Formats: sequence, C-alpha cells, structure tokens
Amino acid sequence: MKPTFSLLLCSLLILGCKEEQITEAPKLQKPNIIYILADDLGYGELGVYGQEKIETPNIVALAKSGMLFTQHYTSAPVCAPARYMLLTGKHSGHAYIRGNDEWGVRGDVWDYRAMAKDSTLEGQRPIPSNTVLLPQKLKEQGYATGMVGKWGLGAPHTESIPTKMGFDFFFGYNCQRQAHTYYPLHLYHNENRVHLQNDTIAPSTRFPEGTDPNDPSSYTDYTLKDYAPDLMFDQMINFISNQKKDPIFFYWATPIPHNAIQAPQRWVDYYKKKFGPEEPYLGDKGYFPHQNPRAGYAAMISYLDENVGKLIAHLKKEGLYENTLIIFSSDNGVTFTGGTDGEFFNSSGPFGEERGKGKGFVYEGGIRVPMIASWPGHIQAGSKTDHISVQYDVMATLSDLIGYEKPSDTDGISFLPTLLQHEGQEEHEFLFWEFPEYGGQVAIRMGDWKVVRQHLKDEESPTLELYNLQTDPAETENVATQHPEILEKAAAIFAREHTNAETERFRIPLIESGLLGS
Repeated sequence: MKPTFSLLLCSLLILGCKEEQITEAPKLQKPNIIYILADDLGYGELGVYGQEKIETPNIVALAKSGMLFTQHYTSAPVCAPARYMLLTGKHSGHAYIRGNDEWGVRGDVWDYRAMAKDSTLEGQRPIPSNTVLLPQKLKEQGYATGMVGKWGLGAPHTESIPTKMGFDFFFGYNCQRQAHTYYPLHLYHNENRVHLQNDTIAPSTRFPEGTDPNDPSSYTDYTLKDYAPDLMFDQMINFISNQKKDPIFFYWATPIPHNAIQAPQRWVDYYKKKFGPEEPYLGDKGYFPHQNPRAGYAAMISYLDENVGKLIAHLKKEGLYENTLIIFSSDNGVTFTGGTDGEFFNSSGPFGEERGKGKGFVYEGGIRVPMIASWPGHIQAGSKTDHISVQYDVMATLSDLIGYEKPSDTDGISFLPTLLQHEGQEEHEFLFWEFPEYGGQVAIRMGDWKVVRQHLKDEESPTLELYNLQTDPAETENVATQHPEILEKAAAIFAREHTNAETERFRIPLIESGLLGS
C-alpha cells in the first residue's frame, strides 16, 4: 500500500523535528486529476498502439511523457455500463447498470423532435440516487469536480444527473441518443438546457433521394453551426482556468469518435488529400451520410488529438501540468456501424474489427482499450506495462493515491504501484464481464486464459469458448475441450461473483450456478 498524502505530511513533520523544535512543513499539494474517456476508440487507433493511417502526435507525446498500458480493459463493451463501472468501481456481476437502457416506458424516446419538445424523454435509466461515484469521494478530499461530454447515467429531472452525483460543474449531453449528432439542438449546462444555433437534423436522416452523392453540397445539412465538441472543450478550459484554490478532478467524456461521422472540415480536407478518392457513405448503416467517410472518421480522431495537445498546453500555461495526473482511455472498442471502416484502419490492432469482434462483444476487440497515464516526476517517461488492469480499478487506484476510503462493495484493485513503479502490485485473480446485450454474453479472464460464452439470450445455442491470450490474442482457436480444469475454475468464479441484476432488462435467463462449466 502506498502512503497517502496525509501520511506523507506526518512523515515530513517528524523529519522536521530538531531539539524539541518543530518547524512547519510545507503543505503537500494533491495532484490534479484529468480522466479523458474517448468514445468507441479502438485499441489500434492511436499511433502509439501501431496506427499507421490516423495521425495522433499529441497522444503519442502523452504516452512518451508517461506510461503505456498494453493490457487494459473497459468494464463493458458499450457506453452506459462502461461509464457506470468506471465511476463506481464495480464489475458487471455486481453493477446496477449492465447494458444500455433508454428507459423506453416513458414514450417514444428515440424521436429526436419529440425529445426536443419534451425533456422528460431524454436520458437513460437513472442510477439509484444513493450510488457512490468517484467524484463524490474526491469532493470529500477537497477537489473541485467538473465534467464535459456524455453522461448517460440518468435523465433530466431525476436525482441521477452529474450535478447531483458529485460534479460541481457539467456541460454536455445528458442523453446518449442526443450524442448521435455533433450538431445537437441543445446541450446541458449543469441542470439547464443551452440552446444551440443548429437546425433540427435528426440522427439517421438518410441521404436525400435524387441528389448527387459526389456533390459536396448534397451533405450541407449534416454540418451546421455549433459543433458540440468545440463548445465542450472551451467549457473545460474555462473550468480549469477558474480553479486556483482547490485541486481539480475533471472527467472529459468526449463523444469522439462515436458516430455520426462529423468533423471540422479542415481535418476532413487533410485526410481527403492523404487518402484520395473514396466511396461515399449514404447512411444505410445508421447515423448520417458522409462523402468521405474514411477521411471524416480519421479527422475526428485527429481533432481529438489536437485538443489533447491544446489541453496540455493550457495546463502548462496555468502552471498546473507538473502536478496533474492525466489518464487517457476509451469506453469500449471500435464500432462497425455508421460508415466506419475499422478493417481499413486496423482499428483493433491484432484483435479484429468486424461485427462480432468489436464494440458490443466481449472479445478483445470489444473490451481491450488503450490506456495512457502521465504525471511528470512521478510516472516514468516512456514506460510501458503489461499489467492486467480494468477501468473498475480506477476507484481503488485513486483511493490509494489520495487517501479516501473506497466503498466496501467495489471490485477493483489499485494499479498505483504500477504507475509509480513501486513493488507490491497486486494482481487480479480474474476480470469479469457479464453483458446482457447482443445475444447475452459472459467473459472471464484468469491470467492468460479467457473463457467466453455467447448466445445466452438469443435463439442460437450457447457457446463455450476458451482461449489462451498469450498464444492466441485474436481468439481464433477454441481450446475449451482440452482444459476442463480451467472451465471449472471459471465456473466457480462466476458462481461466486454473479448477482442477479435488479433490472429485468439486464438479466440473462440461462445464467445459473455452474453454467460456465457445462
């Protein structure tokens, strides 16, 4: 266990004793913490993870200034549960939110125009108001807490909105469905709508019939005036600039590069020149059409990278950079919809990008994600680790660093010893995923072994799969029949760790004790 800041302060006081005279020790400054969560960014979409087509020099520089994790995981392969588990420290066998839930009993929650008129149709199923989230624990330690980006854990007019769950400040999308356009009609500033100068172009508006897909003017409806990522980034910079007294915890939950493909034109033009002519995407796989979908997708990631660079430059300008822990990750693997082309970019690195291997699935391409941590003078520059970690470890890690008492029902372990390259790093006995969507899925990783079960809710026969990730990282050779002892161990872990979901939507009927070994 690493010493907390309070223990370090006591040590300094003791060392300062001399001839019964105690000199006052300098007050130790708690680090600022900025957690950047990209949306649907694949493991292989950053240059530091091998990406060759999309340029991300600022994130590469971030990795060079700190530590690169090669075996880091999201807690779930889609948005809402990943965010819930990141902020609570719980794995999906204990989580309240285990999948996306649009809370459809309220009415036609997918009608964009109806939501614009009636805010009670926005947002996802609320988490219980007594849920303990990471920002609440940091507020107890004197942190000013802010967030921009995508929330997805509770609708407007409920008790489960950011400013009632530990954040002093919020600016962004309350609702994940609203975030299917980067030119929304409104965003939220704390609890109130901020109306933007954008027209009503509902997500998944198809390409107009009878128009020329090779004419740029055919796509003008999909690029409007107020680009939400610009507005959210500016609000984050303002928050950081105005916090001069207290340490900062900031959660930058950017919607990029989640579809739709909408990016600043200067970046699109850059990649059009780099990639050359390509086939337009006309909207047949959802979201919005785009004349140059590969260029547009790459443009979004390079725009995000540019803003990471601008954030770091601002921290340096404000004199905050040297005492700021920055963590960069993604909520899940790359998507296969909306005109994206993961195979062209090799977005998942060695793990596979096609439907069934990326977002929405518990194979490595859906759950192994990039993770970079930088803290000058504390994390060794240019370091790399193979430590197996997961986003539900963040609650425990910051508890170890800052000294707050983590909730007793959390499941993570601290990776602070790895960050600081100290001895005593605890290893996970297992990582656990239970996911009720895309047919119903379960996965457990134990060392190099990974058990996967698919089709636990749909009409297909359930699978029983076992892979050795050391020799088969792409999970192509199922060796379940050869290692019954591994399956038995996984079954015991599952029986111990699984609890029935509180919400019927998240339950998997076939799950029962011993299922994994059957």
